[in-house]
Amino acid sequence: MSKLWQARFFTTVNHLRDLPQTHVPEVAFAGRSNAGKSSCINTLCNQKGLAFASKTPGRTQHINYFSLGGAHVAMHRKDPTKVEEIEGLLVDLPGYGYAEVSGGAKQHWQKLLGDYVQTREQLAALVLIMDARRPFTELDIQMLEWFAPTGKPIHCILTKVDKLNRNEASNALRQARSVLDSYVYEDGEPLPFTVQLFSSLKRVGIDEATATILQLLGIDDTPEPTV
Repeated sequence: MSKLWQARFFTTVNHLRDLPQTHVPEVAFAGRSNAGKSSCINTLCNQKGLAFASKTPGRTQHINYFSLGGAHVAMHRKDPTKVEEIEGLLVDLPGYGYAEVSGGAKQHWQKLLGDYVQTREQLAALVLIMDARRPFTELDIQMLEWFAPTGKPIHCILTKVDKLNRNEASNALRQARSVLDSYVYEDGEPLPFTVQLFSSLKRVGIDEATATILQLLGIDDTPEPTV
């Protein structure tokens, strides 16, 4: 059983000052509204309702945290499990790019997103969720530009590949790799950016995404030997 299946709700915040004072690695999920971010998280964690997908895209404006290990810990509860038992945190960032959200709310969470991905020391990596049919929109590129200066890994997940034929999926993957390869350090070395295909519906790419995310968190998912 994957350790991602242990994921439990930990806390939700709407301001940087309220971010949890934990010290374990965090992997954050970002993406446009309707890109399939919630479905991706729920599929990887084998839970239908862990990540909340609003019926009105763009309305979920908070940063939601899910803990791995210490499975019964939540900041708002007094459970016996200790926070120290948590091995890592999955962070569900607000979906971006939905036109009908008010200007004030949009500005607030754009600043929240930008400040979080640029300054959060515990953030080990970013998982960028994009619809395989419409990858690297202007706002996706903005997220890359915000995060690239940190030098930390980005893993791009191209969702909804069940809606593409094999040739279209291969082209989408090749084009995505070409975009990511254009991001380099000052010495010309490529930044640690990777990409894969994914489908929650057809269960494509689950093992690859799971292994990558756990590696980025530094969590060993090797089963303990039976006695």
